[in-house]
Amino acid sequence: KMAGSPTPWIGSAYLFLQSTSKTVVLPSLYESSQKKPGVFRALKLALADSTGSMNGVDMLKVHCSHPQLIVQLKFCRQENCRRFLRSYREGVLQKSLQNHLQLSLAMTTVPLETELKAGNEHLDNMLKDEDRCLECIYREKPDRLRDEEIVELEERLKSLTLHQSLNNNVAVKDCAPLTSPSLPYPSQGSSLPPRGTFVFQGQQFDNRTITLDDQQKFAKLVSKKWKQVGRSLQKSCRALRDPVIDNLALEYDREGLYEQAYQMLLKFIQSEGKKATIARLIAALEENGLISVAEELLGLHSSEDCS
Repeated sequence: KMAGSPTPWIGSAYLFLQSTSKTVVLPSLYESSQKKPGVFRALKLALADSTGSMNGVDMLKVHCSHPQLIVQLKFCRQENCRRFLRSYREGVLQKSLQNHLQLSLAMTTVPLETELKAGNEHLDNMLKDEDRCLECIYREKPDRLRDEEIVELEERLKSLTLHQSLNNNVAVKDCAPLTSPSLPYPSQGSSLPPRGTFVFQGQQFDNRTITLDDQQKFAKLVSKKWKQVGRSLQKSCRALRDPVIDNLALEYDREGLYEQAYQMLLKFIQSEGKKATIARLIAALEENGLISVAEELLGLHSSEDCS
């Protein structure tokens, strides 16, 4: 390192998960080659929800220690770790995990108990003291790189997301064949979804055009991240170049974030016409870790779950 360069904030913690249902044994599900990708996806999406970013926290390894599943976590930014702790303390992470597991594994309910440790410290006992929790996590440096299995599961998840986002608006090129056995959802089979549908969290949805109701929900929920979503959409929509996004922010500054987000999506719809599909919007939301907003637009949970 160069002299005077700041030391990056890196810390580690272990998340312990156990189902309170006798019929749901998380380590057994993770040890099953068919179910493992679904469990991994649920973990990944719930952690993204907790930090607001798909890259907010790294999973280094998942340990099966019956009856518990133990996830080794690595944080590279204090702000992400703080967000995670708040989400954990308020029960948001637990609820998100339950929802994602339920969807990924096609189960009616997956009741969970959670525990968080850093070294010998039980963080559940000190959650109100956020700074102390951060100190404990910062003291524990990761003792490993990402497990090879985790790297492989990440690649499979990215591959599926890429197929989903590309399948409905751009020709699929240079991707793994869609009949590949590495697709994360064996329950979906190896066949392509019918034309006019797309897959999100293992379910098929009609790839309809974006409605007024979608616009209103999006504008209400996306908050200040509307610009990031706009930049994701601009990759396939020339009407949303950076100057356009910046002008919308200035033009509707007085009206606030709701109107700015609404007008950005309206510009997308007006320029793309019938090609302004929900699949493209969902892919842009996923890219920015806004999983709960995507779920809301697809009716996967009620609005009170999405604050």
